[in-house]
Amino acid sequence: MKYKIILLFLSIFVVLFFLYKKNASCKDKRAILYKLADKNYCLLVADNYQEWTSGLMNYKKPVNFDGMIFLFPKKETQNFWNMNTYLDLDLYWLDDQKVIGKSFLPSIERTKDINYVSSPKPANKVIEIIR
Repeated sequence: MKYKIILLFLSIFVVLFFLYKKNASCKDKRAILYKLADKNYCLLVADNYQEWTSGLMNYKKPVNFDGMIFLFPKKETQNFWNMNTYLDLDLYWLDDQKVIGKSFLPSIERTKDINYVSSPKPANKVIEIIR
């Protein structure tokens, strides 16, 4: 009887573990799980010049990720624009893991004109979250 109870609890633990792992992963295999402000996001990674310059241009809803994280080699003022960007974006400017500012970048469809936003201080990471 004792072994049956142990087996039952072990089975429940395994099922709960796999359910948690499934919910804690990203649907888009290109995305990573990143925690920002106590919430997990599935973010595409931009860590080279080509990805930095294209970002989320030309994407439209629905997508299988929450946004994009830009990883830069050094801390400097970062500038973003909405050219060919069809998603409204919240931008989080980071100095390593510390958020140093937040901006809103509206889609080109909303503004009908190109808008620019800049980090308030030098940053080496920028996170775009799709609204």
